[in-house]
Amino acid sequence: MLQTPRGLRAHLGREVAKRLLQLKGALFCKQQLQEHRLSLCHSGRWVFNKLLNEMHASGSVHGTSALANAFSFLLSCYTGSRRLRPPVCTGMNVSMDAWLPKSVLLLRDYDLHKFVSDLIAGITVGLVALPLAMAFAIASGVSPQAGIYCAIVTGFLISALGGSKTQIGGPTGAFVVVVASIIARYGIDGLFTCTMMAGVLLVLLGITGMGTAVKFFPRPVVVGFTNGIAILIASTQIRDFFGLRMDHVPGHFFQRMAAIGGHFRTISWPATLLAVASLLVMVFCAKFSKRIPGAIVACCGATAAVSLFHLPVETIGTRFGGIPNGLPKIAVPQFRPDLLLHLLSPALTVAMLGAIESLMSAVVSDRMSNDKHNPNVELVAQGVANIVSPLFGGLPATGAIARTATNVRSGAKTPIAGMIHALTLLAVVLFAAPLVKGVPLAALAGILLMVAYNMGDWEEIPEILKLTKGDISVWLLTMTLTVITDLSFAVEVGMLLAAFTFIRKVSVTTTVSQVTDEYIKDGRVHILQDKQIPPYVTVFRIHGPFLFGVTDKISEITDRLDKLPPVVILRLRNMTAIDATGLAALEDLASRLRASGRSMLLCGARQQPARLMHEAEFDRHVGAKNLCANIAEALRRAADVYQAQHAAASLEQEITK
Repeated sequence: MLQTPRGLRAHLGREVAKRLLQLKGALFCKQQLQEHRLSLCHSGRWVFNKLLNEMHASGSVHGTSALANAFSFLLSCYTGSRRLRPPVCTGMNVSMDAWLPKSVLLLRDYDLHKFVSDLIAGITVGLVALPLAMAFAIASGVSPQAGIYCAIVTGFLISALGGSKTQIGGPTGAFVVVVASIIARYGIDGLFTCTMMAGVLLVLLGITGMGTAVKFFPRPVVVGFTNGIAILIASTQIRDFFGLRMDHVPGHFFQRMAAIGGHFRTISWPATLLAVASLLVMVFCAKFSKRIPGAIVACCGATAAVSLFHLPVETIGTRFGGIPNGLPKIAVPQFRPDLLLHLLSPALTVAMLGAIESLMSAVVSDRMSNDKHNPNVELVAQGVANIVSPLFGGLPATGAIARTATNVRSGAKTPIAGMIHALTLLAVVLFAAPLVKGVPLAALAGILLMVAYNMGDWEEIPEILKLTKGDISVWLLTMTLTVITDLSFAVEVGMLLAAFTFIRKVSVTTTVSQVTDEYIKDGRVHILQDKQIPPYVTVFRIHGPFLFGVTDKISEITDRLDKLPPVVILRLRNMTAIDATGLAALEDLASRLRASGRSMLLCGARQQPARLMHEAEFDRHVGAKNLCANIAEALRRAADVYQAQHAAASLEQEITK
């Protein structure tokens, strides 16, 4: 018997369910289960709730003898351990858990095995974060230690206080362009003030329960500015990639490219070869062995090559004099009230980018680690981290998708891995700072070019081009404005265009028509009242426009994914409109159902959704035969799909025998 109430609950729930489900051919009806529930003692009811849910997922049960046998076992377990009382579930307890960091929740059943896994993952991702943190800082126009200090402070705080199981926080490529423009306009103190303002905004977003507010950014806008940011990051690395002799790199895109073209005759071939080799190493590692962190291999290999062959290239030591050895010092930035209004727009941009990146990274973490993050707790942690980071001379921070993926692949089990990643970076600063001097800037430029390529969402462009002219215009304008003007202005314009597109899509789907005999006749194939839904099928419906801002409601399906039958039908009869973000949500749902061994069918799509799905070639994700005209056709198709699944399973069993 487990020695904690939480463990006891899980143990008893599994054992009772196991005893009931092992009874061959026994089926109890739901009504009998509910009647027996009334006779249970108070201490057993919460175990029964778990049992009841599991029984619903597998069918009803028949026969009171099996129930009596199972519940006598349950009560005997409680009789033998009366000192173990189940926790009383109150509204206060539920609300407290809703605001607790994931690190606190997961430490309740922490053990040595999980610690070893977290230790290995934390050290691995810490070493991966080292060259990235320095590269982001240099690209932003500050010293490399600013990136390392940011990764240490924010990496620890985001893992300790956040709502994600395996997310890694720190400086990211998304902030490079914004940080560089803020420093150029308002100086380093302006950056620190802006970062702290953004942190306050993020805390307010989390506390007010608006952690999902970022869902109101439509897909074309997000793809547009990530494409633009990737192009800008790549353009800032051309000088160091080719070793060009330039004292200053202009901040404006066209001026920067003109200056690079004018100095291209000063190319350094050793630096270029080193950068190309670093890039090829990372491409090779990403393609053939994702467990090997390419950034570490490239950085260490390039540093060793410079040291062994005395290559005439710029290093961190030659440009910045290395990084300080020792703990970062706390220093309150100079506060300038006259800049507050001017910094409000950049602070909103930093907060918006931080929220989007962190929640996107948390979703990646959820999928890879089979967990569900708490967006409001996560945003509070992001805000606290950004308030504290400037006190140590650090940059803005958010969730890092690539480092989060590395963390999960390395075996991380809890947020402890993220804290160890921060402590690993701290150990480098304390004990190995002199070694960082030899890191060549060409290698860091190659690393950042790889980052720019990975964050660019380039695979989304062909999908965007299949959408409506309005969606394409929003994407193209957002990307263009991001590159040639300012990110804040680009996102504001993109959001305005998306809002107008939203209004237009809703307005064109509103119709007024007369009800005729033909309309009634055509509608009969869509109604569910006279249809028999077999046990291997479940039907969900979408009611209303399925546009950006509401696509998170698809979690009604994904949250119960493991309990769904083999065939899931999505009824779209009452879905009046859909956009690019809605399509992306349905594509993701289809992929997750397919990965779980289930099939998804769609039926009854109206004119606008059907047209957009056809133009976007949505049938590639579910199969053309699984797009049905009505629910009657979908149920017939479901029968064929289930028979095919059953035949395939039977054949597999025969082969294994």
